[in-house]
Parts: sequence; structure tokens; C-alpha cells
Amino acid sequence: MSEPPAEDRLRLTVAGSSNAVARPGRACSSYFVEAAGTKVVLDLGSGAVGNLRRHTSMDGPDAIIISHMHPDHFLDLVPLRYGLRYGARTTNRRPVLYLPPDGEALLRRVVDPFATDDNGHFLDVYELREYDPEGTLTVGDITVRFALSKHYIPAFAMRAEYNGSSVTYSADTAPEQRVVDLAKDTGLFICEATLRPHQRDAEPRGHSTAREAGEMAQHADARRLLLSHYGSEASRDELESEARSTYQGDLLVADDHMSITL
Repeated sequence: MSEPPAEDRLRLTVAGSSNAVARPGRACSSYFVEAAGTKVVLDLGSGAVGNLRRHTSMDGPDAIIISHMHPDHFLDLVPLRYGLRYGARTTNRRPVLYLPPDGEALLRRVVDPFATDDNGHFLDVYELREYDPEGTLTVGDITVRFALSKHYIPAFAMRAEYNGSSVTYSADTAPEQRVVDLAKDTGLFICEATLRPHQRDAEPRGHSTAREAGEMAQHADARRLLLSHYGSEASRDELESEARSTYQGDLLVADDHMSITL
């Protein structure tokens, strides 16, 4: 059976692959998903807006979905605001900004010192909403489902689906069955690999090693694993070797601007 043409499939572009301490020349967590003209950004960490502009216009995304309210996953909402307010626009619509439960109050506290200017409130460029992690979002032709991950604050893995193809993003998580269940039979599992092999996370845990990412992918029967959210100290060979010890499928290590068609 032949695959559908590329324009009728889900496409993932990495706009940021670093952990909270960005690798030189790389951005923090951000993933650009597009299908049939619908464009969705999963997280928008530090430096991601500059990368994203190589793949879409400032006002290109239909929606931005934030997994959790740690700065390395949402801080570039600030420079994106300036781009939407003062940059060249191709449309007058506002992108929908989906935040996790209670995320709006925290974001407003972050931007409160520069909350207004002559053109209105700082966040008026977005259509602000909080998503229900128990529900399903529909953005154009893309649907998104969630699962609570295992992190230091409430954080949510996401699964984006279109026309039978899917990409699942772990967000920040220690090994977690709910994330595995969400990623079941996914075409691409983007999983964090923050911890080095010798590192131990404090309890309650909030991050994974590449080996543990491989275990989650294997248990989920994910067809492809993309290791991400790693620091400068971790080499590609180390990440691949660790994950390969527990995962038998197609394995990749994320880098900014990498694109994959599902």
C-alpha cells in the first residue's frame, strides 16, 4: 500500500532541541507541526522564535500549545509578541495560545512589568485559552490529545494527529506510563533525554535518560524515536548508544531545523 503524498501527511520541524541550558547556537524546546495548511507550535522556549521564522512567518502559526509553565518552554512568547505587534503581518488574525490549567495567571505575572503600551495590553496579540488535559483540541485539521507527565510541576505530553499519522511529544518527564499510553503506536515519539547516564534525578523525579526514553518508546511500540531536550555535555553517540540499548526501532537525535514527514 503506497503512502499518501507528502502534502497530505503530518510534518514536524524542530525549532528548539536544547534543555533549559541552551546548547551554543541552539534554542530551547519548540516543535512545529503542520498538515494541510494548519500550523501548530508545541512549546516556545528561549531562542525558538528566531528558528521558527526560517520555516513560517511570525503570524503563520494557527495555534501555540504550551506543555507546562517552565521558562524554557514558553519564554519566547515575549519576543513573538513583539513580532506580532510590530512586525510585518500576512493576516490580522490572532494565533490561539493554549496554556495548561492555571497557566494564564502565571503568564500574566511574568509580563506584568511591561504589561501595557500605547497599543494595548501586552498579551492582546494572542487569543488566550487554557486547555482541558482530559479533552481533545482541534486546530484546523490537526487534533491534539494530552497526558499528564511526571515532572516537578504539572506538565502535559501531547499527541498531534492528522489523517492517520501522529507525532507524540513527551514534554518534560521522568519515565511515566501515561506518556507511554499516549504514544502507543505513534509514528514519531519526541522524548526528552535530559539526564546523562550517570546522573540521578532527585525524588520526585522530573526527567529521563536516553536509555529511559528508549524504554518508553519500546513499550509504546513507537515507530520512530527522536531524542531531544539534551545539553551540550551529551554527545550524539552517547545518546544513540544509550537509547539503542532499550529501543529497537528507528532512532534519531534532534537538532534545530531538522524536519521529518510522517
